[in-house]
Amino acid sequence: MMKLVLWDIDHTLIATRGVGRELFGECFEHVTGQPMKEQALIDGMTEPVIFRETARLHGINTDRAQFEAFAACSARRHQARAHDLRERGHALPGAAAALAAVAGMDGVTQSVVTGNIRPVAEIKLAVFGLDTHIQFDCGGYGEDHDDRAELVRTAIMRTAQAWGAPVSPADVLLIGDTPADIAAGQETDVQVLAVATGRTNLTDLQNAAPTHAIASLQDLTHLRALLT
Repeated sequence: MMKLVLWDIDHTLIATRGVGRELFGECFEHVTGQPMKEQALIDGMTEPVIFRETARLHGINTDRAQFEAFAACSARRHQARAHDLRERGHALPGAAAALAAVAGMDGVTQSVVTGNIRPVAEIKLAVFGLDTHIQFDCGGYGEDHDDRAELVRTAIMRTAQAWGAPVSPADVLLIGDTPADIAAGQETDVQVLAVATGRTNLTDLQNAAPTHAIASLQDLTHLRALLT
């Protein structure tokens, strides 16, 4: 039996400890010509939405071309400041072990569903040595769609193409740290393992009704159970 695990990145596998916000601000100013005074809500949001809503907070209306310029800048700046990510950020406790544990299971493909654009997703995971087991071609990324549920559908479609066989939602596990991850899983009928390593506490995650919720990836009991 084939299984698909789709990981969120920020606050699920890694924390950038402020570097991500700094890079966003640098690229926001590069594209709009205005310093970023405040940033729109980011938890569970995709990069196009965060960019657009942040611009609106500054009285700016943006188009797709401006987002693409922002995304190109973001990829360049993340690469240039990879050392800052490595020195100031960190992989979250249990992340590397969880990825390795899933990789040790037969018939499981691991990829990502993230609001990040793909180049940034690859850089962030590579910086912390978490990219080894990820099939990036099977993922869903911020540039693919504004809506997180559509990113799940995109990842399922790409995985089906890679497998050469349909992917049943029942065989998909989405892992993330926000109610937006849970909502995306519910909308696409996939199982969701919520991890309270972000800004949403365990009780609030449980109240959003994921398949399971855990305090951190150091607890692999439910992860293994959902895949076996």
